[in-house]
Amino acid sequence: MKKFKKFYIEITNVCNLSCSFCPKTNRTSQFMTIETFSNILEQIKPYTEYIYFHIKGEPLLHPQIDEFLDISYEKDFKVNITTNGTLIKKVREKLINKPALRQINFSLHSFDGNNMVCDKEEYIKDIIAFTKEANSHTDMLISFRLWNLDKDNITNLQREINRDILHIIEEEFNLPYKIEEKIEPGRGIKLKERIYLNQDHEFQWPDLKNSNRSSQGFCYGLRNQIGILVDGTVIPCCLDGEGVVNLGNINESNFSKIVEGDRASNILDGFSRREVVEELCKSCGYRERFD
Repeated sequence: MKKFKKFYIEITNVCNLSCSFCPKTNRTSQFMTIETFSNILEQIKPYTEYIYFHIKGEPLLHPQIDEFLDISYEKDFKVNITTNGTLIKKVREKLINKPALRQINFSLHSFDGNNMVCDKEEYIKDIIAFTKEANSHTDMLISFRLWNLDKDNITNLQREINRDILHIIEEEFNLPYKIEEKIEPGRGIKLKERIYLNQDHEFQWPDLKNSNRSSQGFCYGLRNQIGILVDGTVIPCCLDGEGVVNLGNINESNFSKIVEGDRASNILDGFSRREVVEELCKSCGYRERFD
């Protein structure tokens, strides 16, 4: 039976930000119910141990995220969350001692991807305060992400903006070095035990309107990752935020039939031949990292 290292579940497609680097969804705003979530976990249990609250939307907005974590623990799943971090102080109590919570990824580039009204230092320090508490009392992994570098010129203005954030991190963790002197795009560094920072280039989201297309290449979609949108639509990876490559709906069909269906098999077989069969996948900039 196929096993997925990353199983993305979109518990909400609602976000409190409007990041310049993240395409807006045209789908109806929705929050996943406890019943739907429990049903999904029952169906995917043979296929993975790790679930990721991530696709579109801000997972910390979900009012029942603590219950989702409890259910995940009861069903023996380890949970990873990707968040913009703006709500971490507000929802701290719902997260800090949840045994199912394995890792939180903080997308720090969210700050400069918005005209945020909060103070940058306050934003970063709230995230770091949670990180230090989690690091002291749990085995949770924390990853700080700055995925906003320009491919053509990594010494651009964005690097200057990132330097402010890196300086705060250096001071808060009493680092004896400059992060910028050690880190390389695409590779992370350890700031402390179980705490990491990663910088990378901004990538082009897949879009049928993109003119840059390639029918040759490889991707880990359906090989080690898969996703489910908030309405139950099964998709091959976390970047199909509109459900263009609709493999089926887990609320209407059994997951085992969906993942073994013709469309899913054609995608997987195509990537094995380094052939991209889906039009959306041909326009994906992230896939180029695997080429």
